Amino acid sequence: MSAVSDQLVTFAILVYLVAMISHAVEYALGNVRAVSARVAPARELVGAGVGGAGDAVAGGADAPVKGDAVGTTPSSTRPSRSAGRARLAGRIAAGLTVLAAALHLGALVTRGIAADRMPWGNMYEFVLTVTWIGTAAWLVVLWKRPSLRRLGLFLTLVMVLLLAFAELKLYVPVVPLMPALQSYWFIIHVSTIVFSSGIFLLGVVPAVSFLLRNGYEQGRRSFPYTLARRLPGAADLERLTFALHAFSFPIFTFAVIAGAIWAEAAWGRAWGWDPKETWAFISWVVYAGYLHARATPSVRRNVATWIAVLGFLTVLMNLFGVNFFFTGLHSYAGVE
Repeated sequence: MSAVSDQLVTFAILVYLVAMISHAVEYALGNVRAVSARVAPARELVGAGVGGAGDAVAGGADAPVKGDAVGTTPSSTRPSRSAGRARLAGRIAAGLTVLAAALHLGALVTRGIAADRMPWGNMYEFVLTVTWIGTAAWLVVLWKRPSLRRLGLFLTLVMVLLLAFAELKLYVPVVPLMPALQSYWFIIHVSTIVFSSGIFLLGVVPAVSFLLRNGYEQGRRSFPYTLARRLPGAADLERLTFALHAFSFPIFTFAVIAGAIWAEAAWGRAWGWDPKETWAFISWVVYAGYLHARATPSVRRNVATWIAVLGFLTVLMNLFGVNFFFTGLHSYAGVE
């Protein structure tokens, strides 16, 4: 089962990569549709008939327009075909993401069966689970809000990078759970940490996208703001960022409390400022600061969103930095 899990992870990475390429195709072709929408009103004929901008001109689709030879196919049909191809590429990308998530889940299940425990015993397994939670949450968002599909390009990019890093740098063979973790609190504490971290992982994607898109809408045309040219509106991205963090923060709070209760039972103290405890507290304070700033009318949305991005950086520090550079009671990374 362990070998099957390893193969499924590899296949999942490849499918995420193809999904990312499909999203990139949609992203690139989407600009043609935007250009078509801008030039269409200028190509209408005077007296074409009653109707708003964008209505069909009199004489049908084959009617000549200024700049086109009579009897030739209008150039506006080319953007229409490109828009259709963009939608097709986006749907293919979404389907591939579903397939990748299924392979990803299969890797987790087979890893758990091979280990005869929940697959959260080391950093490799933790990253596998957090990334799957992020993908599953994204599919729920996509199902509810299909208009946000172009965010899938950045989500799949994150998945490819994290899973590839886990495979190359964090992988360890299946081993039994160490005695210090053999407790029912392992399920309660780690499951909530994993779940909230996965939602925070998803939440940073619209957060960064909002910062780029907001700058683009304010007239900034330098790199990296040009990357946001084809993203959904800044207001939609900001609302999604807030919704994800507001949903995840109470779960993360419970996870920290559950960890303190487990520490009291295991080590005789609820809090000892162990490096991982310290960074968990820092993450909690930063995310609480984000929600407070978001609820304060005088704080600009981009300032609040920068705090959310900072919060995710503290989560990464807790996951990777603490495990690699510090030693403490929570040193269960499984890597040297």
